[in-house]
Amino acid sequence: MRFLTAGESHGPQLTTIIEGLPAGMELTASDINRELANRQKGYGRGKRMQIEKDQVTIAGGVRHGYTLGSPLALVVENNDWKHWTDVMGIEPIEEEEASGIRRKVTRPRPGHADLVGGIKYGHRDMRNVLERSSARETTVRVAAGAVAKKLLYLLGIDITAHVIEIGGIQAKDRDFHDITDLKQRTEISPVRCFDQTKEQQMMKAIDVAKKNGDSIGGVVEIVVEGMPPGVGSYVHYDRKLDSKLAAAIVSINAFKGVEFGLGFEMARKPGSQVHDEILWNEETGYVRNTNRLGGFEGGMSTGMPIVVRGVMKPIPTLYKPLQSVDIETKEPFTASIERSDSCAVPAASVVAEAVVAWELAAAITEQFTSDRMDALKQAVAEQRNYAKTF
Repeated sequence: MRFLTAGESHGPQLTTIIEGLPAGMELTASDINRELANRQKGYGRGKRMQIEKDQVTIAGGVRHGYTLGSPLALVVENNDWKHWTDVMGIEPIEEEEASGIRRKVTRPRPGHADLVGGIKYGHRDMRNVLERSSARETTVRVAAGAVAKKLLYLLGIDITAHVIEIGGIQAKDRDFHDITDLKQRTEISPVRCFDQTKEQQMMKAIDVAKKNGDSIGGVVEIVVEGMPPGVGSYVHYDRKLDSKLAAAIVSINAFKGVEFGLGFEMARKPGSQVHDEILWNEETGYVRNTNRLGGFEGGMSTGMPIVVRGVMKPIPTLYKPLQSVDIETKEPFTASIERSDSCAVPAASVVAEAVVAWELAAAITEQFTSDRMDALKQAVAEQRNYAKTF
């Protein structure tokens, strides 16, 4: 499977086209809208989330609630477009008009794509950069991830994401029973954290950052249960499933690090406290009595829960802007201020869940026959049974 996205933050719409979905998969707009709504929640979000009420239009690839096997086209309209029709218009404008309506950006924000993107594409007006590099683009990545989540669900694979750290405040270590319990507890949390005590501290930290015109980051964790063993590859570096997940995580705006299982803690432990011993019983087949490696060995899923974490830096758009340089005059200025969030970690966990779901679904459809949903279900079931009796 693959997908492309198109659209700008204040343009008329965001679009994604997905190719490679099996035919006969159940899919409705509500499957996607539920995830889009989750992305817009979260303590610390800015005013943009009060303007947009993201809803998807399925513009192709589905008939009567089932995928056709043809490309799936998804569209999410930008409600704020009506206030930006002149600034972000498609048609050419006269030069004398341009200076009055463009809201030209010549002062790049440190930590954003503004300056480097302008250099790459030759944009003297860096609005051409920031409109696309904006995290608004993750709206349709979440839409694509919602489709992938539905495919995984139909294959008996469950996935969720939650926040384990904001602004240096860390949740308790895995204080939940199972993925169902984790979902229930994070869904009602304003910061998508299962630890209610630390949840309140996180919210206070966000309030302080907002009051100071600053921003804070954090760490999100994605947990996947039901993944069949042997998905991925040890044969070629570019087919290792954990490497694909790592790339997907750091492709999210403002994400700068990723780890699996014990992660960087492995550097401080001996091998006997890192690797997972292999057990076997007649009922379940091969299992590990620990999951320190986060569900991966040799670039392949082991059948144990996949546990992956990503670190998000503070958002670079600050209401207390940092020093920058005007690219026209080369004089020092404080950077441009664009509408933004003081903390987007809770929402980013939804995006992280989406990109992980996509990579897992793509790996499954690549490895097993996937033209038809019924054939894919059968192939995955056979893989599970083969692994159990191997």
